[in-house]
Amino acid sequence: MFDHITLRVPNLATATAAFAVAFDQLEIEKTTETPSFSVWGNFAITQTDDEHPITRRIHIAFIASTKADVDRFARAGIDAGFADDGPNGPRPDHGDGNYATCVRDTAGNEFEAVHRDGRRPRGNIDHVAIRGNDVEALTAFYSTIGTAAGLTIRGQTADHAAFSVGESDGCLLVIAGESTQNAHIAFSGDDEDVRRFHGDAITAGYRSNGAPGERPRYHPGYYSAYVLDPGGNNIEVVNHHRTAV
Repeated sequence: MFDHITLRVPNLATATAAFAVAFDQLEIEKTTETPSFSVWGNFAITQTDDEHPITRRIHIAFIASTKADVDRFARAGIDAGFADDGPNGPRPDHGDGNYATCVRDTAGNEFEAVHRDGRRPRGNIDHVAIRGNDVEALTAFYSTIGTAAGLTIRGQTADHAAFSVGESDGCLLVIAGESTQNAHIAFSGDDEDVRRFHGDAITAGYRSNGAPGERPRYHPGYYSAYVLDPGGNNIEVVNHHRTAV
């Protein structure tokens, strides 16, 4: 499943206030706030710095319980400073029984609220879409890490690929377009998944951004590894509850 998605923003306080207003409409509660991070379940934002530029052009869809929540999210988001990114309404491209809206920030990131009939993923996030000029290369990367990260490819065309995340935990989309930059996407796994993720990616020629190991600066038992996808986004598999020595 999606463990967490983290975006870099130019002004943490301003972004925190805007997201708080929008997320209130979806009953998504803030779970953590520090001088460095604001976190709502499995979505987080953090301040840019000299080594970590702003996140651009990612699409994240959040789960709405009702169509009315979708409408409220749009109004509140626009009032909070996001730009309108399309009318509220059915989204046939999402499948039958879907109703959604989308707002956008100044970095081209899109934030959607989607209501679906029937079963929904765990957590706050319905789906994530990343863009790239080379869909084939991105698809190859996510296929390479698929076993360890819990990704299964469900369809692919020249300009689009779709992966399921776990058995019922949403989907990851790869879409042709100007590349998503500086996003952080983490998937849940156990210790063996962490090691396999890193090993499979490095063997295939992708760039490590952190070998498997414990990261106690986050919390005791946090065991993870990082690899950069072809667009330079930081991809992680993490086990939060490591007990092995």
